[in-house]
Amino acid sequence: MAGARADEVDGFAIAVVREDGKWTLTALDSNSLGDLGETENLLRGLRSAGAVFGLLDVDDEFFVVVRPSPSGTKLFISDATAAIDYDIAADVLEVLNVDIPDIDPDELADVEPWEEGDLAILSDLGLPDSVMSVIVGDTDLYADEQIGMIAARLGFADELSNTLERLGH
Repeated sequence: MAGARADEVDGFAIAVVREDGKWTLTALDSNSLGDLGETENLLRGLRSAGAVFGLLDVDDEFFVVVRPSPSGTKLFISDATAAIDYDIAADVLEVLNVDIPDIDPDELADVEPWEEGDLAILSDLGLPDSVMSVIVGDTDLYADEQIGMIAARLGFADELSNTLERLGH
């Protein structure tokens, strides 16, 4: 089964930079929702002395955190089962060396989602893995709401709101 491409999904991709205690958010090209490599390249191109990471909301179904570093890119996906339907989710699992779940697409609605990757991906910025676990564990929330909780916890909720408003979200 072919996964959904970036031009077939809604959502947003945002680069988040923290430098000198200030948060700066920049919208990334919507192709970032379907191309993990492009997202990494765009984030690496920001060349900040501070923390840089990307937040991808894919169809409000799941989110991905992409955090490039000199030692390699760290990744986190809120719902590994999304790899059955979405190319970028499959790419994330591939990089994490995790098999795509063997679930019949017709039974997907009956399966509880689970996260994969580094729960502590943003812990050095003030979001401990235990809090990230609670955020992704609340499956009643849409991905944009979960990202909003991450932004609130880290202190860039206003910047996120302004950026999303400019994007029309």
